[in-house]
Amino acid sequence: MNWITNYVRPTINSLFSRREVPENLWTKCPECGTMLFHRELAANLNVCTNCDHHLAITPRDRFTGLFDGGIFVEVKVPEPTADPLHFRDQKKYPDRLKAAQKATGERDAMLVVEGEIGRTPVVAAAQDFAFMGGSMSMYVGNAIIAGARRAIEMKRPFVLFSAAGGARMQEGILGLMQMPRTTVAVQMLKEAGLPYVVVLTHPTTGGVTASYAMLGDVQIAEPNALIGFAGARVIEQTIREKLPEGFQRAEYLLDHGMLDRVTHRKQLRDELIVILRMLMGMAPAVAGELPPPGELTSGEPA
Repeated sequence: MNWITNYVRPTINSLFSRREVPENLWTKCPECGTMLFHRELAANLNVCTNCDHHLAITPRDRFTGLFDGGIFVEVKVPEPTADPLHFRDQKKYPDRLKAAQKATGERDAMLVVEGEIGRTPVVAAAQDFAFMGGSMSMYVGNAIIAGARRAIEMKRPFVLFSAAGGARMQEGILGLMQMPRTTVAVQMLKEAGLPYVVVLTHPTTGGVTASYAMLGDVQIAEPNALIGFAGARVIEQTIREKLPEGFQRAEYLLDHGMLDRVTHRKQLRDELIVILRMLMGMAPAVAGELPPPGELTSGEPA
């Protein structure tokens, strides 16, 4: 019995034991609770296939689905002074930055790129809420200015995807100073006669909403995105009144004239192509191209 127990049974169990399944293969929808397979979710642009809830998406994944062929080139962003205030709470600010960089694989909370959307050349920037809440830092300010300057240099429209909880507290007043800096960058685009289109994603709050996120020529939002300056609870305590249902959500803001469009993520690319080409005075985009009459394709008889 000892031989069977100690050798034969463990050998059989090892042959038929279940393989370990990685934990990141499934994502639970925070809205309906459906378990979503990671490949199916990615193919659907991080939108729940059951309830259409828009989950967070990284800037790189967003740009891969947005640009033609998923091809884009990063725009270089000047590096700001590291930890100018020598800020420390439970951790040092540089340590928090390193942890966020390791978790996201990005330099900071904003990625700036250039490429073509439906053969429409654009410069685009997107915030990553996973990077310290997408907080507005000196790097984010530099990124928006770099994107605006590149758009002016190349005479291209500038598209910005916002997602932030406000200014970065570890940079104090220097983080708040990005509000006027980015406002000046938007004004540079307007003076150059170039379109500035903002897509507000969940959530967009604080100083970001009070500056560049609400200055677009066209304001688009994803469905059910939280958009506001102060939190709803703070407002209720200030005015001592109960806020209406859906307050600070994209649909409520659309009904009250704060937005131009609320667009599903899967329809956003086509809508941006139409809007950008219209604002740039370009001909409407074509869905496909046929060879000119008389041209022979390979394999046809002469």
